[in-house]
Amino acid sequence: MKKSLLLIMALGLLVSVASSCGGGANSSEDEAAAAAAQQARLDSLKQIDVMAQLQTLPEEPVFDMVTSLGTIRIKLYSGTPKHRENFAKLALSGYYDGLLFHRVINGFMIQGGDPLTRNPENAPKYGTGGPDYTVPAEFVPEYVHKKGAIAAARRGDAANPMKASSGSQFYLVQNEQSCAQLDGEYTVFGETIEGFEVIDKIAEVETNGRDCPVQDVQIISVNLAQ
Repeated sequence: MKKSLLLIMALGLLVSVASSCGGGANSSEDEAAAAAAQQARLDSLKQIDVMAQLQTLPEEPVFDMVTSLGTIRIKLYSGTPKHRENFAKLALSGYYDGLLFHRVINGFMIQGGDPLTRNPENAPKYGTGGPDYTVPAEFVPEYVHKKGAIAAARRGDAANPMKASSGSQFYLVQNEQSCAQLDGEYTVFGETIEGFEVIDKIAEVETNGRDCPVQDVQIISVNLAQ
């Protein structure tokens, strides 16, 4: 029933997009308005497609995080459904495409997912960006900070006593011994199943005084694994 409704919505938007392409605009303002309206409809179509894909995801979906230094294959946990759905929604909508790993500490972890990293002028603010929401903490005792675990970044306890997660920022564990202290403090919602060497490669890049890589390490795309 939900799929049928989504299909009807998509068809309606397609008709609307097609109709907006006909009939000439009489001014540059009209053309700009028509282009903006068409883009909005196309964005809506994309969101409908994302919603349809979310409904067919397996309990523990696997994503390929393609970076400029290699691919990391990640499995999301069924026991953290809010984080699983949020990460999947962002990945499928292309939210992570083009973002950077903005905080890298060798012997600890690598962090990414901040939309501010699309613009190098935002460098002083890296680590503060994200969507306008948080995700409630989902602490599961068996989900720990082992090598390759993916966990949600968050604001500190003073400003965030419920330990709610960032809407988009995450980190990947490089060294489980140094990250063990984070168990029960930050939500672990998945694990690496391939590409551990890529995590190490990213962790070993040269960084500046803010732990930001001197040479950009980019997330090219995050896609459902085939």
